[in-house]
Amino acid sequence: MFARDHLQAQGTVREVLGDSAYRVELANGHRCIAHLGYGETGTFVPGDTVQLAFHPYDLSKARITGRAGAGGGG
Repeated sequence: MFARDHLQAQGTVREVLGDSAYRVELANGHRCIAHLGYGETGTFVPGDTVQLAFHPYDLSKARITGRAGAGGGG
């Protein structure tokens, strides 16, 4: 799958699930399970805004590709 085949969105971390997994909520209320993306390091806490990449066929899971916005919490 190429990067252009993924849907991009921003979301807010709502819960830390462990093993680099987070429950993230989008602005429209949709919730998903997000994992750290390839090469992404760091930890996130509830309230952090993150950039997500979704596979177009499964919107229940996403990959965190980085922090969203300038100077995101941390």
